[in-house]
Amino acid sequence: MSESPAVYSDLHLQPIAGEWRAGAAGKTLAVSNPFDGALLLEVAQANRADLDAAYAKAAAVQPQWAALGPSARAAVLHQVVAVFDRRREEIVDWIIRESGSTRLKAQLEWGAARAIALESASFPARVHGRILESDVPGKESRVYRSALGVVGVISPWNFPLHLTQRSIAPALALGNAVVVKPASDTPVCGGLLLAKIFEEAGLPAGVLSVVVGAGSEIGDAFVEHPVPSLITFTGSTPVGRGIGRIASGGAHLKHVALELGGNSPFVVLADADLEQAVNAAVFGKFLHQGQICMAVNRIIVDDSLYDAFAERFVERVKGLKVGDPQSIETVIGPVINERQLQGLREKIELARREGAEPLYEGGAQGNLLAPHVYGEVGVDMDLARNEIFGPLVGLLRARDEAHALELANASEFGLSSAVFTRNLERGVNFARQIRAGMTHINDIPVNDEANAPFGGEKNSGLGRFNGDWAIDEFTRDHWISVQHSARRYPF
Repeated sequence: MSESPAVYSDLHLQPIAGEWRAGAAGKTLAVSNPFDGALLLEVAQANRADLDAAYAKAAAVQPQWAALGPSARAAVLHQVVAVFDRRREEIVDWIIRESGSTRLKAQLEWGAARAIALESASFPARVHGRILESDVPGKESRVYRSALGVVGVISPWNFPLHLTQRSIAPALALGNAVVVKPASDTPVCGGLLLAKIFEEAGLPAGVLSVVVGAGSEIGDAFVEHPVPSLITFTGSTPVGRGIGRIASGGAHLKHVALELGGNSPFVVLADADLEQAVNAAVFGKFLHQGQICMAVNRIIVDDSLYDAFAERFVERVKGLKVGDPQSIETVIGPVINERQLQGLREKIELARREGAEPLYEGGAQGNLLAPHVYGEVGVDMDLARNEIFGPLVGLLRARDEAHALELANASEFGLSSAVFTRNLERGVNFARQIRAGMTHINDIPVNDEANAPFGGEKNSGLGRFNGDWAIDEFTRDHWISVQHSARRYPF
């Protein structure tokens, strides 16, 4: 039986331009455990010069990385999967300690990030060009598909390992080089840990850099820099709008892939299985304390089931264990930081002022916030209009199916959604009328599979991740025509 590898060291350093070193900004970022406040590490932050070096090195080494060919790149991705397996507990432990994830959520995140690596290992062999017919005599039209070049990735704190991996694994597999700017709350899981994993898997130095720096110092520069051809961002809609403006309105136009805020409706039609719907709503709302863009945000219940659903839902919620995320029995761990907690407290006060009916209001200790459930929420209340990103939820009463659909679509967001019904074709018909990128029938809106298109509509983003859709996002088409015989021109 092989020994477990030594745990990764020097995670206070950053892989910048092929070298693990301290950032040069002269400022230090303290990374702490959201549950108990314990200091995990301190990172000397990167500045604009560090960013320039990372992008320059990425541009220099990317052609050689792409030229290695599909089998060599796929081999690195397969090795990434092997490292994930060898270091499973180390990775899970980092997710728990740095992002406040419960052990269950951390295990799910490890599995999702591993799955993205495995799916991405197939991408190099799935890139295809095309031969097109031409009306011009003697002309041959070819469409070549190749790597974009350098991809810039800005990743979030809630699912930092998976949502960073979702961009870097396919980008690297397809021959791009990558520079990552992780969220300040989770620089390890959102970049540094993945850099160690890819390095162990055999990725050449400089193909992947991570710059941990303040948004005020390198945020705009990261996007407007002349090197990257694509910026991928997962986070809030206001920040995403800003990134889109810089990417489309600056001196260097570039592609963007934006996965932004959500306001997922969870619709329970009159013929739904009540117990199934309640169980799904509890899990889909409170996984990772509701800090998921796809989390159940609005529970819309047909009037005929509303009272029974509300009673059973509250009964289940009262039994959820709040506490230490290291325990496998814990369902509700800490929110990410004090700022996020204060925002949730303000939402609670606003819900009361707006007249929502308190069905259950749990307590708070440190960064632990127990569930809060409100009934008779109106469509214009804050709980219905805006993304919550915490263990709060509101129930809306729908008169009938048509009203339920109206409520489901009454949002500027359109990321994920769910509908519960015993009649599956009724569910499909309902789902197709929801303006969202994803809708799940008799399941939670929190779904992400490595081969299925992930992305939203309206103010929930642009583009799609995963599978063939990722291949489209991380490569470019180049039309090349060949005139085999002399062409006759009009003049």
